Amino acid sequence: MEAIERPAARIRQGNLVLYATSLRVSDLRRPKFYEIDTLDADEGTGYQRVLNETRAKRLADYLLEGHRALEAFLPTSIFLATDKLLPFEEGKNVLQIDESKTGPFNVVDGQHRLRGLVLAAEKDPSLNDFEVPVNIAVGLSKVSQMAHFLIVNTTQKAVDKAIEQQIVARLTDMIDFEKTPVLPRWIQRQVDKGEDARALAIVSHLNEEPSSPWCGKIRMANTEDETGDATINQKSFVASLKKYVLTPSNPISGSHWDADKQKKVMANYWRAIASLLVEAGDETSVVFKTNGLHLFHGASPAIFTRLENDRDFKVEAITKLLKHALENLSTEFIGMSTPAFWKRGGQASGMNQAAIRKYGTALATAMHTRPGSDAVEM
Repeated sequence: MEAIERPAARIRQGNLVLYATSLRVSDLRRPKFYEIDTLDADEGTGYQRVLNETRAKRLADYLLEGHRALEAFLPTSIFLATDKLLPFEEGKNVLQIDESKTGPFNVVDGQHRLRGLVLAAEKDPSLNDFEVPVNIAVGLSKVSQMAHFLIVNTTQKAVDKAIEQQIVARLTDMIDFEKTPVLPRWIQRQVDKGEDARALAIVSHLNEEPSSPWCGKIRMANTEDETGDATINQKSFVASLKKYVLTPSNPISGSHWDADKQKKVMANYWRAIASLLVEAGDETSVVFKTNGLHLFHGASPAIFTRLENDRDFKVEAITKLLKHALENLSTEFIGMSTPAFWKRGGQASGMNQAAIRKYGTALATAMHTRPGSDAVEM
């Protein structure tokens, strides 16, 4: 196919070179003109959210109706990127695009607009001549494209928190090995601290390890819960780990704790909890819901401090310590020591954040109580 020639303005923003132009829908429909690099949490690739086909069809319906009245309106620019350079004739301000040489453009922003335009043109070919504004970034590496997606979607509009966690974690892993663009300060702080990467590694391990009580129960970013087994999503689990576990007050967040050790401890911790409070075959226990997650993560600093003092994080040691604490809870909180408390629809289901904190504190306190007395060990 012949190369596309379009009038364009070259825009320089620091090291970033953009071409502001317009493209016809027929250009966008050319074979392999663009691709959408969808985030695959399992493979650790891509960065785009999953396409919402319903949203794209709504746009297509609007375009078809508006186009018939010559009033279709789509002013927001689509953001495409390539790691190649494009020929640009400065005297005439003409940009040349030959996708056979550059390869498909990555869609950094605007995948639903593109899909809506394509769907509409498939129904009404006259929409092939409809023009849309496009910004094309050139010479932009894959990691930079990913970072720019995050910048665009966190500074201008919200991106799903689970996808943001995945991208921040990947940037943390790449930061020492690849050149990345300057990021907004709040993103850079997340990348530098590495909490998302650590938390995501723990969550992935718990969700994939066959012996983990959380196996298959966590819905990861850009995945569907086809079996209906998920009881919580990645976003909530990562946030809980960052709030309660990967903090200075928790001994397993120390610099001498690498990700592998953290994963093993958390897996052992949840195996111990499940063995004491979840009946065999109960896949809906509130232990595996947000309330259980926050309560036991909230109590973990005190529990892990005791385990670190004993230098023993094996399942048996954790189970023994938790069993002692559950057996020595004060009367007000004794109910939480039985699986019945954690049944769906039971008392645990109705706890608010204040109650979760009280129960977590009670568990941590009971851990230090001497058997057969109300006294606290010193």
